[in-house]
Amino acid sequence: MNTYDAKIIREIAQSLDCGEDCYLHKKTQEIITIPSDFELMEEEFQEIFEPFVTKVEKNKKDFIKFEVLESPESYKIMDKFAYQLADIEFGAKLTNILNARKPFQNFKLAIDDSEYRESWFAFKQKEIEKIVTSILEVSEK
Repeated sequence: MNTYDAKIIREIAQSLDCGEDCYLHKKTQEIITIPSDFELMEEEFQEIFEPFVTKVEKNKKDFIKFEVLESPESYKIMDKFAYQLADIEFGAKLTNILNARKPFQNFKLAIDDSEYRESWFAFKQKEIEKIVTSILEVSEK
């Protein structure tokens, strides 16, 4: 049974948050990151990542894959953040934003203009780290 350093979990979570799929080598714990939109990239950019894609494809069974969060997962994290805020008024504002049109865009705008910007980033990082940890736990069964 592998144990994974908090640094590895943090790095994977940060990459996922930046829009990169991650592949963790089960034995060496090497992390390979590939933009989730790799297939849509221009050819010159694809060439940069091609050796990494090839390495992962040739050795799929040796890697654990972590995919960029889907919209519903990201939405749940935003909703959880709004709910746990001690500032009930701002939490309600965020909840209303999440239930209106363009929730992602408007949530970002509200957070960026608030005193909660840094706490949002820390909260989101911790939530993504929990997801990474649960994927690691499942992969070991």
